[in-house]
Amino acid sequence: MLRRLLPILAGLVIVVLLTLLRIADPFPVQALREIAFDFYQRLHPRPQAEFPVRVIDIDEAALAEFGQWPWPRDRLAAVTDRLTELGAAAIGFDVLFPEIDRMSPSRIAAGLPGVDAATLPDYDAIFAASLSRSPSILGFSRAPSGKPLTGGPKGGFAISGPDPTERIPFLTGTAAPIPILRDAAPGLAAVSLNSQLSAGAVRRIPMLWTNGSQLFPTLSVEALRVAMGISTVVVFGDTAAEGYVDSIRLGDFTVPLTSEGDLWLYYSRPDPDLLVSAADLLGPNYQQLSDRIAGNIVLVGTSASGLLDLHNTTLGDNVAGVTIHAQAVEQILSGTYLSRPDWVAGLEIVGFLALGAFMVVVVLLLGPLVGIAAGALSLTAAIGFSWWMFTTSGIMLDPSYPLIGLTLLYLALVFFRFVTTERAKKQIRRAFGYYVAPSLLSEIEKNGDRLKLGGEVRRITVLFSDMRGFTSLSEKLEPKRILAILNTLFGALGHEIIGRMGTIDKFIGDAIMAFWNAPVDVPDHERKALRSALGMRQKLAELNHTDAFQLRAGKAAVQELGIGIGISTGEALVGNMGLETRFDYSALGDTVNVASRVESACKEVGYDILVADPVRLIVTDFAFLEAGALALKGKAERVVIYLLVGDADLAKSGAFHLLRVTHAEALEALRTGRDTRGAIAECIALSAKLEPGLKKFYELLPGRRMDFVSTETVVPITPAA
Repeated sequence: MLRRLLPILAGLVIVVLLTLLRIADPFPVQALREIAFDFYQRLHPRPQAEFPVRVIDIDEAALAEFGQWPWPRDRLAAVTDRLTELGAAAIGFDVLFPEIDRMSPSRIAAGLPGVDAATLPDYDAIFAASLSRSPSILGFSRAPSGKPLTGGPKGGFAISGPDPTERIPFLTGTAAPIPILRDAAPGLAAVSLNSQLSAGAVRRIPMLWTNGSQLFPTLSVEALRVAMGISTVVVFGDTAAEGYVDSIRLGDFTVPLTSEGDLWLYYSRPDPDLLVSAADLLGPNYQQLSDRIAGNIVLVGTSASGLLDLHNTTLGDNVAGVTIHAQAVEQILSGTYLSRPDWVAGLEIVGFLALGAFMVVVVLLLGPLVGIAAGALSLTAAIGFSWWMFTTSGIMLDPSYPLIGLTLLYLALVFFRFVTTERAKKQIRRAFGYYVAPSLLSEIEKNGDRLKLGGEVRRITVLFSDMRGFTSLSEKLEPKRILAILNTLFGALGHEIIGRMGTIDKFIGDAIMAFWNAPVDVPDHERKALRSALGMRQKLAELNHTDAFQLRAGKAAVQELGIGIGISTGEALVGNMGLETRFDYSALGDTVNVASRVESACKEVGYDILVADPVRLIVTDFAFLEAGALALKGKAERVVIYLLVGDADLAKSGAFHLLRVTHAEALEALRTGRDTRGAIAECIALSAKLEPGLKKFYELLPGRRMDFVSTETVVPITPAA
């Protein structure tokens, strides 16, 4: 009975874990949910309709006609005056004016001998006069490094219910209009599209901002307030969750918001009639625009690509930021909103629990085929209900988590069923897997003839790793402690090898031998071996930092472990070696010997990762430094080796470029017999933050002059085909 219930209990545990993941709601879950809602909007955008909203677009045509941005403010005064003349209900500038106009004649003439600057036009004063006689709104933007926003809003705010100010985006600093312009305009609003300065699609826009003492509206809210002649915006706190925003009211319009005061944007397709080129407004026939401007909320902004105010929408369009503010105004006027009420998250969690439990029972009792049919029907029902809620009520019910979560659950259940029904075979595989690499085990399962003696010549990359100070450490610690240290070390370093498709050949005392590209082909195996070596270095540093070997806690004579790593690549004989009744899959040949000798040379060179020249010739984009031509034990000819400092990202850095140049200068001085002390000292200083392990290499460098100037034959290098 317990054997039958155990799979079901395990399946229910998986459902609970997936449910807890949904409750935690990490960023990847949120991102997938928002992508699903983006897809819904693309399938069912907000219907287009005629709204009293227009955008004066400072487009490429306007810049070609009137010159590059920024324009002198007397021209912006002309824009304001003409919009006022044409009867605009509100004029909102999605343009910043944080500095004085340096193109004003009065500014240019200031200090010139014989010129009275006071008699010349001041473009800021001209623009301010135009603003004062128009229903205009100026904008400020969130700028964390800017000055705090001073003064108050142009309109009032009334809070009904619990005060939600703490949840509203905080303005640490702003880029605000200069005082003469700010004082003249009847409206003041934020033009930033999101509180976190996100580079992704603009899905929400804050309707409210705070400087800690007062509330400020966003451009769309202030434009509506000015156009409707409203003096006060009412902010409703959420009575069910104190400290959260519920909605705002603008006259007869009640706008539901998120708990932080954001409006979920529900986009309509871009409407060409929304845009009016600034070139047409400033042209001689501007009065022909009267029908398009009179009684409309007009926002002034730019779509010119060079002015960097283009943003992605959930519909996949790349639009000017001012049109997103216009979309928010249209959305409020249409009364069409998207929302995620508090009960939605609870419904999603309960629904997932129910569907997950249903799938567990079906798959484990009736089989995978019936389970996939039942799961497909369940998902169709869940997604269909989510789509119906979106299209009819604007309620966003997440379709992504049931789809992904139930798919993962189904795969886990099928796997668990396979495990329980194939227990005997699995146990044999697991036992055999202790002795061979997983890749080799798969090959053996596919090809029974590999269980014979023999081998083949393959191009492989070989890695040897050896623990430093093992002999002295083993003399002072109990064998049980030594075994625990080795198991911890081998377990951590082995994961770095196997995780990059390497085959661990054997553990030899305190050493590891591994290779790549055998018994199966491993693309780019030289690079994978180098990444494994860098990963082993990083993993050992983490283990030492956390005292995972209990050396500091046990007050051992050696406080930290070190390793040396040698890597070479080339042809070798790989295959099964031994007796007919007991053999091992291994590699033999000069490539293996070179890797072993290069690892042994780590002590002589004073660095932890050395590679033979063939590796460096194949992987050219990693951070290598020349280490000389060494006379390796057992080799009649010298072998050129290199220090592996880091990966391709480090190689591209300016710090490594400078170190490489200085390193070359030090080696040149060493080869020519000049004084190397200055260059070596500079190398040590440059490598201190980049790779501290280089210090010992540079300290030993003067005594290794023969490794760089020897006339002995160097091993010829043949790059990989």
